[in-house]
Amino acid sequence: MQAVILAAGRGVRMGHLTDHCPKPMLLIGGRPKLEYSLRALPEAITEVILVVGYRGDTIRAYFGASFGGRTIRYAEQRELNGSGGAVHLVKDMLDDRFLVLMGDDLYLKEDLERLIQYELAILVCEREDSGQFGVLETDTSGRLLRIIERPHPPEYTLVNTGAYILNKEFFEYPLVPISEKEYGLPQTLMQMRDTYDIAVERTKTWFPIGSPEALEQAEEAIDDFVD
Repeated sequence: MQAVILAAGRGVRMGHLTDHCPKPMLLIGGRPKLEYSLRALPEAITEVILVVGYRGDTIRAYFGASFGGRTIRYAEQRELNGSGGAVHLVKDMLDDRFLVLMGDDLYLKEDLERLIQYELAILVCEREDSGQFGVLETDTSGRLLRIIERPHPPEYTLVNTGAYILNKEFFEYPLVPISEKEYGLPQTLMQMRDTYDIAVERTKTWFPIGSPEALEQAEEAIDDFVD
């Protein structure tokens, strides 16, 4: 099974920290953030495709052609056209079902193990501070009903963590624009609801790293994400 990790952005909110280093390579506990993503992958993942962009040479130099016994391949996202665009960039490199992760966030291996058991699924986390994230709504059976981007009413607290299990039928649906330049992965996935059940798997622990403050806090939380 393959995993696609999106790691192309600079991370402008990180300020000077990313002047010479791509955001996914910022250190936590002495290791690049992206290394924790690779170490959290389920055993079923045998190949990783890293979508790189800003200072992608730094990522290539660190991980090379393999890491932790897994083959590593790379795709360069020269135009930052959103998560949907990034995944479409690698469609010809994919075999069947695949895992997608955001390179900026910390995930638990046990959550990803559960996620890959589905045909199509999204990992979510209940958060009181949901206002800074995209959220979703489920039906009474817990299946994906609606994607809601910011701004949204405060009662919506089920946050999209950016971890998905997809199949290649995803590429048969047109990309959904979310701005003049970007296409959304979850919005595109929503189009598949008429044919597929999209499972919603919940986690209690997920750590998004979008600011220097969050990076500092991750130093305190990192032990929870080390297998």
